[in-house]
Parts: sequence; C-alpha cells; structure tokens
Amino acid sequence: PLSTRVVHTGAKMVKFLKPGKVVILLTGRFAGKKAVIVKHHDDGTSSRPYGHATVVGLSKEPRKVIKRQSLKKQAKRSTLKTFIKTVNYNHIMPTRYTLDVDFKSTVAADVTENATKKVEASKECKKLLEEKFKTGKNRWFFSKLRF
Repeated sequence: PLSTRVVHTGAKMVKFLKPGKVVILLTGRFAGKKAVIVKHHDDGTSSRPYGHATVVGLSKEPRKVIKRQSLKKQAKRSTLKTFIKTVNYNHIMPTRYTLDVDFKSTVAADVTENATKKVEASKECKKLLEEKFKTGKNRWFFSKLRF
C-alpha cells in the first residue's frame, strides 16, 4: 500500500479580531450583549497569558421611541449604558459587523485596573456611542439581541 504523507506548512491563522469589530459576549454578567473591540492581544500579556481583548459594550440598549411620547420620555428612552471589560477570546463571538467609532483616545491601556478611570472612560464612551446612535446608522448594533 502506498502511503501519502501530507506536509503541513505553518499557515498563519488570519487575525480578524481587530479594533472596531462587533462581538457578542458569551459568558458572565454581560452575556448576550454586543460590544466593540478596542484593543486586542492575540498572544496575551504577562498578567493574562492568553488571547484577550478590551471591549466597550452596551449594557443597556436604547428603547423604541414614538412621536406621541413626551420629549422627556423620548430622551429617557433613547439613553444607553456602556461597560468596559477585558475578555478572553473564548468568551466572545465575532459578528460580520464593524463599528467605526474611535475609542483609542478614551480607553487607555490601564483603564480596566483602576475603578475611577474605568467609570470616567465609560462615560466618555457613552457620549461617543450616543452620538453614533443619533446619526441613525448602525441600527443593528443599538437594537436588543433577541434570542
């Protein structure tokens, strides 16, 4: 019998978890919530020796607004709430969508360690995402995930 040997060349896996990619968190408090990758660490760091990413996500999506509601109610329903989190790649599911919002300036490298910095950065991200929501584009990102 002839044996065929397959020689594997070290094919690199395509890095598709880039900043701006919309992902869905799979575990923890924010399971089922949408988030955007801000910074990715494919090879890990010394403190986290596994592939992970810093994400900014929506913990509370804006709700449906209709014309006959009062302006106060419309304003209340169109607010959103954000979170910043460092997540293992095993706990996120990538989507085909991207969101072009620049969080680089607001989310620094040391934000997730310090609670007060995290709160401030989260407020800045909230402002950026609310501006994006008001433009009316990327409707899928700002809608609640039904499953």
